[in-house]
Amino acid sequence: MDLHAKYPAISDLRAAARKRIPHFVWEYLDSATGQERTLQRNRDKLDEVLFSPSILHGEFSPDLSTTFLGQTHGLPFGIAPVGMSGLIWPEAERLLAKAAAALTIPYSMSTVATQTPEDVAPHLGAHAWFQMYPPRDTDIRLDMMARAKAAGFSTLVMTVDVPVASRRERQTRGGLSQPPRLTPRLALQAAQCPAWLNGIRKTGMPRMKLMDGYAEQVQLDKTMRSSTAHVGYLLRTSPDWEYVRKLRGEWDGALIVKGVSRAKDAVALEKEGVDALWVSNHAGRQFDGGPATIETLPAVRKATKLPIIVDSGFETGLDILRGLALGADFIMLGRPWHYALGALGAKGPAHMADILAKDLTANMGQLGTKTLKDISKALL
Repeated sequence: MDLHAKYPAISDLRAAARKRIPHFVWEYLDSATGQERTLQRNRDKLDEVLFSPSILHGEFSPDLSTTFLGQTHGLPFGIAPVGMSGLIWPEAERLLAKAAAALTIPYSMSTVATQTPEDVAPHLGAHAWFQMYPPRDTDIRLDMMARAKAAGFSTLVMTVDVPVASRRERQTRGGLSQPPRLTPRLALQAAQCPAWLNGIRKTGMPRMKLMDGYAEQVQLDKTMRSSTAHVGYLLRTSPDWEYVRKLRGEWDGALIVKGVSRAKDAVALEKEGVDALWVSNHAGRQFDGGPATIETLPAVRKATKLPIIVDSGFETGLDILRGLALGADFIMLGRPWHYALGALGAKGPAHMADILAKDLTANMGQLGTKTLKDISKALL
């Protein structure tokens, strides 16, 4: 089957995935928080970034390669961390790690994944990143980093924009609990998605294996849990600047801070010795009253010389060019990779990457930009 004939865009993968993933899981993947204004704002503000097409450049093949943190990648985008990936699609962490290795792009594994670093280790490529929600307990933090390093994760991503659990009302209405449990209502939804259900039968109902392992070691006060909180919230802390300093001293690889939105924070983080910044609003899943990342990106770019990643709402090759043109060095996507898995299973990630590569090539041809470094020259 010609996948490009049936699924020429990520929107086609999204539509197919929605039919193959149970509704309560779909609501977890696709929802944001509040009235989902930030989710929509991410999309709207990306659409406002326009370019000026150029003519008479002759034939050329655009170069899609880029260098980030001293590593050369054939594509300017990677796989962002998504919690509970293995709930969205069975064995998602393993499948995405393998896809990233084949594509030689970064794969970011979440602290609250359904697999442990050791589970994913055999499938990792050369660009494996471990995303950390900062643990409150020092021993847990040190052990978590040691395990990530031993498993092959060379880059640590510290997420700082989740100080408390968000409400995610749509997800709550969907009925997902933590840990996930198939009530009669949810079991009926699962039965209507046989490919998903058969996969879950093989793996078992997903849980946060890494965090569950640590939860067994410590006494936790579970009385203050919200409807969307989970064991990860009971173990993590809301970090401060001293926490960043400790982490910088403890981790001997590249350190990225994720969740940056203000220029003054970028300046301070550069002084603390982090290696890169990740501009993100958590795709609208944490706070519904902030700007789109494409709006905050230029000011952060102006404030620092550090490499910058941006995410939240990026869906197309044209979106990737928009982010690069406004100052990002690399783009990360989360939801789209899971749409690809939901639509096509193991074949999905490679096809999604090809969709983006073809879209990048087509748009760079229209703009007359032969390399990604030239893209800002085409901005209106």
